[in-house]
Amino acid sequence: MLNQSYIDKVDHRVQELERELAQPDAASNQQRYRSLIGEHQRLTDILARGRRYLDLLEEQRDSRQLIEDPSTDGEMKALARADLERIEAVLPGVEREAMIALLPPDPDDSRNTIVEIRAGTGGEEAALFAADLCRMYTRYAEIRGWKVGVIDASFASMGGYKEVILLVEGDEVYRTLRYESGGHRVQRIPVTEAGGRIHTSAATVAVLPEAEEVDEVAIDQEDLRIDLYRASGPGGQKVNKTESAVRITHLPTGIVVQSQDERSQHINREKAMRVLKAKLLDRARAEDAAQQASERKSQVGSGDRSERIRTYNFPQNRVTDHRINLTLYNLNEVIEGNLDPLVEAIQDVDIQNRLNKLFQGAGA
Repeated sequence: MLNQSYIDKVDHRVQELERELAQPDAASNQQRYRSLIGEHQRLTDILARGRRYLDLLEEQRDSRQLIEDPSTDGEMKALARADLERIEAVLPGVEREAMIALLPPDPDDSRNTIVEIRAGTGGEEAALFAADLCRMYTRYAEIRGWKVGVIDASFASMGGYKEVILLVEGDEVYRTLRYESGGHRVQRIPVTEAGGRIHTSAATVAVLPEAEEVDEVAIDQEDLRIDLYRASGPGGQKVNKTESAVRITHLPTGIVVQSQDERSQHINREKAMRVLKAKLLDRARAEDAAQQASERKSQVGSGDRSERIRTYNFPQNRVTDHRINLTLYNLNEVIEGNLDPLVEAIQDVDIQNRLNKLFQGAGA
């Protein structure tokens, strides 16, 4: 699949793109311009990684020929063996990087993301766990240099969240957080438990890519019912005395979104509309995926909210990702936002699955 002929074709296309991007009116159509830039970046990456891989293969062949050639003197053979050892140590990693570059990009990877966290079974303890998850994702976003804002929050009486909706903005947010969709389960002794018994509670997480202008998310204003109300905080405490909170109902689908975090009615309405558009986009894509059920089942973490993906066991300081059978004993670090070991592990499995599918398709 990855040979000199393929690299030559990629190189030819890169030169075509560079000529087109150099045209004076190249940026007149911003949507097409961004598409060309994205394609150019992807193909130049393939070109660089592919050339390095092929160069190493050629060096490997040359070293083997020198070693096998009876006319090669001893000193030259020793040098060739050292080169061969060096090449074969790095070649598998270089090959994998080149193969990953060949994978079709997901246009959603670079999108901002809406994260919904809802308390599930477990009453007040589930609400406290939802607050822990919210803090975990917020800390992780800060570590990654992303911006996090609260769109809406519904508080429980003990200070946790019945539901909280976050907007996360930054580089490759959706690519990183997409695997967090699903059911999260916690095992620990609740603060309300006098007998010291371990309880199991749950929360669900939904990760939605934010809709953009290029998406065909048509919303007829006549299909919306907009209600205004006074925002409230924990325990019924009034956040403000004006009706700045906004609740929007999309009548055709019954989807309800709301925002009360800001004192401005206009900003709350804008935030609620961003959530509504993301939900409608997610709904449309879910319907498309249902028609391709076999392909969706092959994905790691399909985004099904009913799928139990992870268990957080506090007494044993253990966190387990059930999709890839990974168990780590650093829950204290994970809950503080150190999610990279979990995220990278499941990304690796997903990439391998996609590579396997790519090779199967190439061999068909």
